[in-house]
Amino acid sequence: MTKLSDTQLLILSAAAQRDDRNILPLPGSLRGGAATKVVGAMLKRGFIAETVTGNRTKADSALNRVWRNDEDGRAILLHITDAGLAAIGIEPESGDSAPTGADGAPSAEAPQHAPAEADPAPKARTPRPGTKQAKLIEMLRAEGGATIDEIAEATSWKPHTARGFLSGALKKKLGLTVTSEKVDGKRIYRIAD
Repeated sequence: MTKLSDTQLLILSAAAQRDDRNILPLPGSLRGGAATKVVGAMLKRGFIAETVTGNRTKADSALNRVWRNDEDGRAILLHITDAGLAAIGIEPESGDSAPTGADGAPSAEAPQHAPAEADPAPKARTPRPGTKQAKLIEMLRAEGGATIDEIAEATSWKPHTARGFLSGALKKKLGLTVTSEKVDGKRIYRIAD
């Protein structure tokens, strides 16, 4: 399994949840040289890729949607690749890693998530065996469920990353119903079948 930093895991998980697969915006605390370093490392490892668009929207300091501009002024977006999805334990939907609407016109003024009239049902995905995602699902389907501490220990994640994975990848991406209850002062998470 690929070893990712918490920041890389957070960025890739967020990008996997977006329809356009754009990794921007980055977490609020990641700016300037730190953002460049993290993005550079993920580009080098092939987890993300740059997409040049025909749009001439300027990159902004808040890094809302456009990473940078090329020498001709065209907007360059960053999106998660199939390798990036695999690194976080998500099976790519198709052989094409280009994001939906990669050639579309990004807009710094456009809202990032337009409110939908009705949320579409999540697409069914199955985790590859042996991944952290598969291990986590197995733990949550076990009779006793699992606590955040048990999940964090089994996956080598921080507790906040485990919580984000429960709500992001499992609930939103896989459409699983994750329940929790307090037993003897500890919160136990389970997948309701």
